[in-house]
Amino acid sequence: MATLKVGIIGTGGISDIHMSSYAANPEVELYACCDLNEERAAKKAEKYGISRIYTDYNKMLADPELDAVSICTWNNGHAPISIAAIKAGKHVLVEKPLCMTIEEALEVEQAVRASDRVLQVGFVRRYGNNTKIVNQFIEAGDMGEIYYAKASCLRKIGNPGGWFSDMERSGGGPLIDLGVHVIDLCWYLMGRPKVKSVSGNTYKKLGNRSNIQNLSYYKSSDYDPNKNDVEDLANALIRFENGASLLVDVSFTLHAKQDEITVKVYGEKGGVELEPELLLVTEKHDTILNVHPQVDSLSFDFKSGFGNEINHFVNTCFGRTQTLSPVEDGVEMMKILCGIYESAKLGREVQY
Repeated sequence: MATLKVGIIGTGGISDIHMSSYAANPEVELYACCDLNEERAAKKAEKYGISRIYTDYNKMLADPELDAVSICTWNNGHAPISIAAIKAGKHVLVEKPLCMTIEEALEVEQAVRASDRVLQVGFVRRYGNNTKIVNQFIEAGDMGEIYYAKASCLRKIGNPGGWFSDMERSGGGPLIDLGVHVIDLCWYLMGRPKVKSVSGNTYKKLGNRSNIQNLSYYKSSDYDPNKNDVEDLANALIRFENGASLLVDVSFTLHAKQDEITVKVYGEKGGVELEPELLLVTEKHDTILNVHPQVDSLSFDFKSGFGNEINHFVNTCFGRTQTLSPVEDGVEMMKILCGIYESAKLGREVQY
């Protein structure tokens, strides 16, 4: 049986779930890893039995034995590393977002189209078991035409700091970090319609709230309470060419009672709530019904979601299937994200 030799570029927090998912796939060999911090790369290499360690991704990409890479770096590295990997003849799984600007996204798309390699954007929630179930109902026509979606991902205190709060490396705050997940999930289930216009707002009111005590939250390994130049909150109304619309709000910090994640999609024949728990709403015999599927989990599970995503990527590399999250979708998502930031900056709606 053929083995896919995979390299990991960037060995920070998100790389662990990539590595553990690859390690669980019998058709994969974790072949190499790369990080600017050699000590951190060495620790991950030891943990997962990786023999080749690099601090320069170009040197790693020059190895003809390497088949594919996962890019788990800061956002500002996604585009240049993706392009370099594709040109080096490697398949690419790049963490979300695809990049930081529309111009970068188009450059990545051009490189992919000029090659015969796979590029899969890490929209992991597309690969969740709950998403798969909902998609079956939508594709069967049970929801009818999908015309509205609403999503929130609100943290009352949850700015990870470090590179997440550094605009130069991240490209933004909760919108590009959290919002990309829920926006993409809604857009995917809505049939991926072309964006027509975006009206958005961003706010920098609360900072990273490092003064708050008695509440713990995830902090990046390079957390610095004095560094924060990204938004606290973003909201937007997104209109699509087919007349559908999406309403979204996301935050790192907010004077809210509790954290909240909700994802709701509505059609002519029925609706669905994916988060916080899977619920289908329909009607029969002039009665509205709430339908609770009997499944192992009613909410998104990151471990199984990433496992599904990695296994799907491996299958695309072997030519058995096509990715659910191609580069074209990464480009369209950057149009939406950048449109929200641009609209907030200009104080008006942005048209496409």
